[in-house]
Amino acid sequence: MMSRDPELAASVSESEPTPEPIVSRTALGRGLAALRIFVGLIFFANGLAKLTGDRQVEFGWYRGFLIVRDEARNILNFEVNERGGGTLVPYLKDIVNDVILPNWDVFQWVVTYTELGVGLLLILGFITRGAALVGLLFQLFLALAYLSSNRWMFEQPHEYVPLFILAIVPSGRYWGIDGSLLRDRSSLRRWPF
Repeated sequence: MMSRDPELAASVSESEPTPEPIVSRTALGRGLAALRIFVGLIFFANGLAKLTGDRQVEFGWYRGFLIVRDEARNILNFEVNERGGGTLVPYLKDIVNDVILPNWDVFQWVVTYTELGVGLLLILGFITRGAALVGLLFQLFLALAYLSSNRWMFEQPHEYVPLFILAIVPSGRYWGIDGSLLRDRSSLRRWPF
């Protein structure tokens, strides 16, 4: 049973050494900030490719590509309607075929500006947890499209697990605008900052 005597409690706590943390808060904050910036760069680059239509990426010996608007539509159509006979996820085929694909002239820009906006907010560390939540919902929709298409089991978790973490942890407080805002306005120490 714990003693209710404050002097005894104080003497016990003074005599027990405080263990050193394995990793400092600063190191953890910087690590999560690096993850935030990296995920932001991925989103922003994908959005920029859709905005400009430039899909090819070349840096020295590195060559790769990003997905542009028409390719995004074709991939969505293929994954939902064609791969393995189409998705088995209830209502997904209806939503994609009745709402998204017929209105792709609007949705292509929703996708483009979502990727650009989420990417920019994550890179800058501004409204970080809110931006990560939007990115998470975006990626979870894609995960639904892949869910029953007989793909490699871990095709999508590397896309949405980091966003889930970033939606919970305030990583914009390190190397981000969120941290600058919170120094001046402690009332903002809540979600989405």
